[in-house]
Amino acid sequence: MAERMVSVEGRAIPFGRKNIDTDLIIPARWLKTVSRERLGRGAFEAVRTADPGNVFDSPEFADAPILIAGDNFGCGSSREHAAWALLDLGIRAVIAPSFSDIFAGNAFKNGILTVALPAEAVNRLLEVAVSQPIAIDLESQMVTTPFQDRFAFEIDPFRKHCLVEGLDEIGLTLASTDSIARFEADQARYQPWVVRGTGIAG
Repeated sequence: MAERMVSVEGRAIPFGRKNIDTDLIIPARWLKTVSRERLGRGAFEAVRTADPGNVFDSPEFADAPILIAGDNFGCGSSREHAAWALLDLGIRAVIAPSFSDIFAGNAFKNGILTVALPAEAVNRLLEVAVSQPIAIDLESQMVTTPFQDRFAFEIDPFRKHCLVEGLDEIGLTLASTDSIARFEADQARYQPWVVRGTGIAG
């Protein structure tokens, strides 16, 4: 089971750059591991190396659960390590005008909420995030600020259900064990030639 997500609140890293690809999120040299642990050390490595005063290393945004970025976030290769690196960095939600479909899918499977908002709303949130926290309510599908800004967002109903209930792919399968058992029993009864030799028919 994954961690349930009803809301995400706190400081948001005001990154804002467009066309951030997965290689920038986590460079290829970090892909030698199959572990999800400690990948946060390599997250946005090029940005952190080039700019010692970057937002990712700022004490003000330490443990921030939200990242705000520009258009086309997560483009490039399909590496799932990008989602793992964000999680290890402490990111539970990313707000941007648009996302790569593959990245958005990987993020969802790893319990990261992707919130797509119009560029004007994202620009406003970037301004607020410099000094104030931001709140994302998944149940009401609303992003709010201390200044009474309210930005509604859309999300696939199935993805919303899984995030709110903390259901990953294993959890979804376990939630259907009764249905699976009934199917196997019916198949063993009515189609014994299909299950013969599999151990299902006993």
